[in-house]
Amino acid sequence: MASSATRARASKPDSRQLDELELAAWRGMLYAYRNTTTAIDERLVREHELSLGSYEVLLLLSKAEDNALRMGALADQLLLSRSGLTRLVARGLLERHTCDLDRRGTYARLTDAGRRKFDEARPTNLAAIREQFIDRLEEGDLDDLARVWSRLEEPGEEPDDPGC
Repeated sequence: MASSATRARASKPDSRQLDELELAAWRGMLYAYRNTTTAIDERLVREHELSLGSYEVLLLLSKAEDNALRMGALADQLLLSRSGLTRLVARGLLERHTCDLDRRGTYARLTDAGRRKFDEARPTNLAAIREQFIDRLEEGDLDDLARVWSRLEEPGEEPDDPGC
């Protein structure tokens, strides 16, 4: 019997109805994503007035060289919503700037206030991830999930960003 992975490699798209196991796996992933991200988002908003999407922006900028990324590169790296950058600028958590080395676009830079907000929210985010996801798994589940997710990732080149 051919596996789903083998069927996916067929030259003609496979548009057959999902069987019970396939549908349960697909719906389970969708529900787990929705429920987990919703719970983490609600906690971050309640405790820090910061959405999960906004936290993700602050996280990406905190890891970038000079705490700055080109706006396009930042948007490309976001796993959640691409909206909200203007609100983060208005709140003083990040600033837009141009770069003398690279005039192709506008950069987003984490401000001191943004760094403080990120540092305050980080323990809450990590605790929520553990409570909503990690602690609900059994031994071996993390290895299994990491292996599955790695097969689903699309390898791609990182955007060329000289930093500024």
